Amino acid sequence: MKEEALKYHEELHGKLAVTIKTECETKEQLSLAYSPGVAFPCLEIAEDEKLVNTYTNRGNAVAVVSDGTAVLGLGDIGPKAAMPVMEGKAILFKKFAGIDAYPICLDTTDTEEIIRTVKLLAPTFAGVNLEDISAPRCFEIETRLIEELDIPVFHDDQHGTAIVTLAGLINALEFIGKKKEDVKVVVSGAGSAAISISKFLVSYGFKKENFLMLDRKGVLTTSRDIKDENRKFWAVDTDAVTLNDAIKDADIFIGVSAAGVMTAEDVKLMAKDPLIFAMANPVPEIMPDVVHSVRDDVIMATGRSDFPNQVNNVLGFPGIFRGALDANATKINEEMKMAAAKALAGLITKEEVTKEYIIPNPFDDRVVDAVATAVAKAAKDSGVA
Repeated sequence: MKEEALKYHEELHGKLAVTIKTECETKEQLSLAYSPGVAFPCLEIAEDEKLVNTYTNRGNAVAVVSDGTAVLGLGDIGPKAAMPVMEGKAILFKKFAGIDAYPICLDTTDTEEIIRTVKLLAPTFAGVNLEDISAPRCFEIETRLIEELDIPVFHDDQHGTAIVTLAGLINALEFIGKKKEDVKVVVSGAGSAAISISKFLVSYGFKKENFLMLDRKGVLTTSRDIKDENRKFWAVDTDAVTLNDAIKDADIFIGVSAAGVMTAEDVKLMAKDPLIFAMANPVPEIMPDVVHSVRDDVIMATGRSDFPNQVNNVLGFPGIFRGALDANATKINEEMKMAAAKALAGLITKEEVTKEYIIPNPFDDRVVDAVATAVAKAAKDSGVA
């Protein structure tokens, strides 16, 4: 796979190119595309800035912004090494939603510099997808940009994962007959994805008091000196320290941490009909064959395409941005995110749900349209479009 992937990228010299929408073969065509004809839309936009989306591609353009500090499972590898991932993200925008996305890899990890840079770039784009920026800086960067810009800003590592996870849980809980208010949830990982998933589930109706979250040191407890307020919010008064302590009688395990942190013995301790969403990439917290070797009542999901129930952000962000751009939304709010999750879950009927089919396939042609339609409606209903 390594040799094939390197050859693929080397031969292409990257995965993106700029193309033009019109012919430019004659003097007349050149005079329309550039001088003198280009002056006329410039003057119209100068009179009314809203016309920029009418006369240019800005209304269909999204910036994919990263500082390279939290790239996939690779960690802090820097902005240049992050480029292949950002190019890949741009491909997914175009392939699935017809959106022109541009990789913007920034040579700074300073929160204020990132915010200022994105604000300076905003006239070029109708939306900003923040990508692979480490916690806790990612929270402030997104919050500030949402407040200070009038275009949608979306940190996909947080919200995309949360939306797809909730969609899968909606169908899985319905299938096994458990209620969201009653289930015990153990979350392995305490970074941006873990925190956002947990908050999103609570906003849907899961009970905060039923959550146990773990970082590298163990369960987040009130007895620990936790500096980060985002993590401190999830601290509980418990004697549980390890995952093995926390997992007893748990109904749901959500992993957004590291390979191999969960064992077969942990699986045995879970409640009847448990749900295991082991989403570390490329190697999950526990492999499906290990899970199924000790229990046959588990619904298993991972982030990988070679196993059933792939929790893949591509099920979310293309349709979310398509709907937001089509509605001329000024932001992507909670109502839009929730609408996306419900639309995604709703693509599978109760009769169709099985243990190996709780989430639509990324290549399901219905996904983008369903999510985009729901998001655009929610944007209008909630007053941001």
